[in-house]
Amino acid sequence: MATGNHHKFEEAREVLSEMGVELRHLKVDRVEIQADDLATIAVFSLDQLEEPKERPIIVEDAGLFIDRFGGFPGPYSSYVLDTIGLEGILKLMEGVGERAASFNSVVAFKHREESKCFHRTVQGRIAHSIRGTAGFGYDPIFIPDKGDGRTFGEMKSEEKNALSHRARAFRAFGEWLSHPSKGF
Repeated sequence: MATGNHHKFEEAREVLSEMGVELRHLKVDRVEIQADDLATIAVFSLDQLEEPKERPIIVEDAGLFIDRFGGFPGPYSSYVLDTIGLEGILKLMEGVGERAASFNSVVAFKHREESKCFHRTVQGRIAHSIRGTAGFGYDPIFIPDKGDGRTFGEMKSEEKNALSHRARAFRAFGEWLSHPSKGF
């Protein structure tokens, strides 16, 4: 998995290990273009890697999409987090009753000439305050609908991986990869 984000790698490794898939970390600072679509960003990043073509490789890209703001920050989530942070998102949400949001993830896979993307989403809402210190990124302000009212930042990794967008996308990838006809 090509990523400079150790947290993403660990989440992916945990999920895929449940399926008997071993994941190795390729530490890279990948070029991340600005685009309106997570899959476009992930596939571009894959294409820019200078890894041997016979080596299977994956890249994951994710974003927080807030309904009230037309999906903002969406594919620009990393930049927004780096510039205004969680506090800035909460400031934008002050006085807003409708707090629906989704976390979206795309796992892009490439091996020789074959490539495929796995998209998954989790619905939820934005908390009124930063809660929890687990996870990373927007985890302390995102409350998944299928959870018990805690943010991802308040959950243990196993709990988060039972619900999260990233875990769902990696499970879909792992199921596809484990299919006997793939031959990996």
